[in-house]
Amino acid sequence: MTLLKNIVKPEDLFKNLPMLETARLKLRRLSIHDAGDIFDYASDPDVSKYVLWEHHRTIADSKSYLKHVLFLYEKGIPASWGIVLKEDNKLIGTGGFQWWSVADSKAEVGYVISKSYWNKGCMTEALEEILRFGFEQMALERIEAKCFIQNAASERVMEKCGMKLEGVLRSYKYVKGNFGDFKLYSILSNEFQQKLRL
Repeated sequence: MTLLKNIVKPEDLFKNLPMLETARLKLRRLSIHDAGDIFDYASDPDVSKYVLWEHHRTIADSKSYLKHVLFLYEKGIPASWGIVLKEDNKLIGTGGFQWWSVADSKAEVGYVISKSYWNKGCMTEALEEILRFGFEQMALERIEAKCFIQNAASERVMEKCGMKLEGVLRSYKYVKGNFGDFKLYSILSNEFQQKLRL
């Protein structure tokens, strides 16, 4: 198999992050104008319970996050899409790549979604499209994701997308005053292609 790692470069894709579409969603670049929608869900402690960041206490926190994402876009560093519901053009979450090892043809994804859209299949729909982008546009061999061991909802999303549990990373990261255990999931290129054929 010929690896494409020397053909595709992060800056080629992430400086001009393309919009992706699914049946119900648009995945697009974030902008500073998204601060209100980001704050709507990121200020909810239930939403931030199983992520690495604290809930946003003011709109300034949301703007600070967006400025960081815009900096990543500018530098061509992997960063998240905004997840937008087509029916009302509301931004309901973010999802995308946390890092990308071109040499190893692998990357990690992460995501978060408003509590108003939990258990509606939106995050699964978005993640499937992000995985497709990773395998088809980034020429990845492996995509992985992690979640807190208690985060059953995130596990279900990954499993619905065909990701497989590899194991538990004990005391993997110091988060919000405690060492957290994380579950590691992954999916390989051939597994994703097989899922598409089903």
